[in-house]
Amino acid sequence: VELDTITYNTAVSACEKDGEWDQALRFLVDVLASASVELDTITHNAAISACSQGCEWDQALRLLVDMACAHVEWNTITCNLAVSACEKRSEWDRALRLLVDMACARVETNTITYTAASSHANIMAAVALVELSTITHS
Repeated sequence: VELDTITYNTAVSACEKDGEWDQALRFLVDVLASASVELDTITHNAAISACSQGCEWDQALRLLVDMACAHVEWNTITCNLAVSACEKRSEWDRALRLLVDMACARVETNTITYTAASSHANIMAAVALVELSTITHS
């Protein structure tokens, strides 16, 4: 069986569904070490989702950096997953910073983005979200 992007997407998605974030990251490392398969946004989204489910916000954010370095495009789903990972560990400042990064990268936000980022946030953070929303939607 030839290993390709679809094969790795499937493997990482299976890890995500089983809550095996560490195994999902191992698959990514294996692919990067072999340099024979190109990882795409779908692969990264599954790994970020696995990290989010495992409350591994720092790993989720590291994957965003890896994506940028590899010129793999972020999308709304990518960022929503990372914001959710931050929210689960009460990393509100990181979630809000990610919203700014989304605006700078011109990644579209949606209701899910703001809901995840504003869960349990304080008044100042909520005000910042409203201000950011007006910037990104104008």
